[in-house]
Amino acid sequence: MRKFIHIDMDCFYAAVEMRDNPELRNIPIAIGGSADRRGVVSTCNYQAREFGVRSAMATATALRLCPNLTLVKGRMSVYKEVSDQIKAIYLRYTDEIEPLSLDEAFLDVTDSELFNGSATYIAEDIRRAIEQEIGLTASAGVAPIKFVAKVASDENKPNGICVIAPDQLDEFVKALPLKKIPGVGKVTLEKLNKLGLYKCEDIRTFPIEKLHKHFGKFGASLWKRAHAIDERRLSTNRKRKSIGVERTLDQDLTSLEECQAVVSKLLPTLMERINAKQRAPVKSLGVKLKFSDFQQTTVEQQGLIVDEQTLFNLVSKAFLRGEGKNVRLVGIHVSLTDILNTDQMSLPLL
Repeated sequence: MRKFIHIDMDCFYAAVEMRDNPELRNIPIAIGGSADRRGVVSTCNYQAREFGVRSAMATATALRLCPNLTLVKGRMSVYKEVSDQIKAIYLRYTDEIEPLSLDEAFLDVTDSELFNGSATYIAEDIRRAIEQEIGLTASAGVAPIKFVAKVASDENKPNGICVIAPDQLDEFVKALPLKKIPGVGKVTLEKLNKLGLYKCEDIRTFPIEKLHKHFGKFGASLWKRAHAIDERRLSTNRKRKSIGVERTLDQDLTSLEECQAVVSKLLPTLMERINAKQRAPVKSLGVKLKFSDFQQTTVEQQGLIVDEQTLFNLVSKAFLRGEGKNVRLVGIHVSLTDILNTDQMSLPLL
């Protein structure tokens, strides 16, 4: 039986800002957005969440829910630096680490001899070190399988820990609401509910053939999760699969030509990021448009070369999908090929 820990920092970006600026500590704040009410909230602190403010919420909506909300411009370079400091703490306990983002990661401490091999004590010590040395709080989930460790880390937030021992695993998963299973989004949950499925216990008595019929491959995965089956180990060589850049406009765009002009302005930044961040070749190009009603569409095309004309063609297709709606955000991105294939192709000839 393996021992997984999932560490999730508490409102990470907002917590860094509150740490560095005491004036922000006791008021509702949000990272991102803009004073003119356009843009989207990246994250917010718990004071703001009490008003209903959430990540990925439109700034205008957030300000309507919380008129006293303070918008703070994000400092990504600072967040990255703090994230590196946190990872350095993880490495004291294990080198089996799978980062999911700047603020969360899986750790496999199965083979650790620290604290007599107790994953619970290790998780508590990691949380203590983060708080004492970095001045931030983290929540942790401890479990014998990956997805339950992730779910558990959210059980006692903020600044808490939840431990699911092997003999508690089956009962914990059995009572778990399906909305808490990673990968079950709003649309999938609605489909599950229409089938009378609300908890993992319901899945256990539902024919797996019907799950596959309604949800394809995800149905099989859902069946396994509901039965507390997760054989996955950590992916410790995670590679970046895409690179992109996008912009929320100060004023909605009304024409294709305006969208293409934004693409032209974004392209140099995209190329800089491609050249600076990756060695793997480009697999495909893509364009994303978000319309005035917050609906969005993405158009992609296979291709090894990033060129303006191809992006213009893609944004034209995306714009047509809007059926005349104004555009509030334009984004461009590339998908990357498997880095392992790249390494094999670039071996020197001897």
